[in-house]
Amino acid sequence: MYGSRGAGAFAGRRASAAVLGAALLITGCSSSGGEGGDSDGGADAAITQQPKDANPFWVNPRGNAALQMADLERDGKKSEAEQIRKIAEQPTAEWISPENPEEQTRGFTEAADKADRTALLVLYNIPHRDCGQYSQGGAADGDAYRSFVDGVAKGIGDRAATVILEPDAVLHLVDGCTPERFHEERYDLLSGAVAKLTGLKNTTVYLDAGNAGWGSPDQIHEPLKWAGLDRADGFSVNVSNFYSTEDSLAYGKQLSAKVGDKPFVIDTSRNGNGPYTQGTADERWCNPPGRALGETPTTETADPLVDAYLWVKRPGESDGECKGGPKAGEWWEDYAVELAKAGD
Repeated sequence: MYGSRGAGAFAGRRASAAVLGAALLITGCSSSGGEGGDSDGGADAAITQQPKDANPFWVNPRGNAALQMADLERDGKKSEAEQIRKIAEQPTAEWISPENPEEQTRGFTEAADKADRTALLVLYNIPHRDCGQYSQGGAADGDAYRSFVDGVAKGIGDRAATVILEPDAVLHLVDGCTPERFHEERYDLLSGAVAKLTGLKNTTVYLDAGNAGWGSPDQIHEPLKWAGLDRADGFSVNVSNFYSTEDSLAYGKQLSAKVGDKPFVIDTSRNGNGPYTQGTADERWCNPPGRALGETPTTETADPLVDAYLWVKRPGESDGECKGGPKAGEWWEDYAVELAKAGD
């Protein structure tokens, strides 16, 4: 069983991410300020920031879920809109696409800074990404990836950002999915990205470390160190997956004990009902039915090793063309509504 196959559900999001990043710049970052603040109508008028003490991450008032909610309201679908509101009002990660990464990250971090919040970003562009699955691709080569990371770093600057670095990248070195000939370069690229991003004044970096269902912490703790974990602020678990918070805590704590008690964050975006256990193992990660939204994002985790529960995967966006879903990264209204309903 592989990790969180299709972790980014990235294909299909590239254009929308680039457009949104540009739109934020053009509209003067169009985010709400303080605990709510000004808005320019549409989705913005309906979305405010969460209380900063428990949830310091930026809610994008014109994120995908917010825009979909506004469309549903205009179409008179009040019930569906209220379900999507449960997603739209929470901070979710912005997955940075390869096109104009500097402009994207500048747009997101400036908008977050204006709202006195921290931008949550994901870098998912490592060469030979996702082992040929729905989110395959990534940078063309090592130089292209280094340029991508440089652009991200320039776009962040001194503004506050939390970065989830390359979901599945280390895991797929360990599980045999990524060919051996690419291993040395990947370790070098990851450790270089950690060094570049942690060198920024107000950026926190979590190197991805898989999930509770893929294997054992004994298999990945040394590779994580080779990929730069010692310099990172911590690691992330359960990105784009469905394992319960309880199971993710257990996995994270076992791994933390092997890497110098590093803290970690958990993706709780869709783990409210735990993992799907029917069908084949290779398909349980892809748009499984009957799942639910998990704990809402917060830094109040009641566990000193867990820095935050985060929504890294954007609920409502498809994992790929399976079980009737659209392309990876595209909005799937029916699935989003069911996630929200089941999360009650």
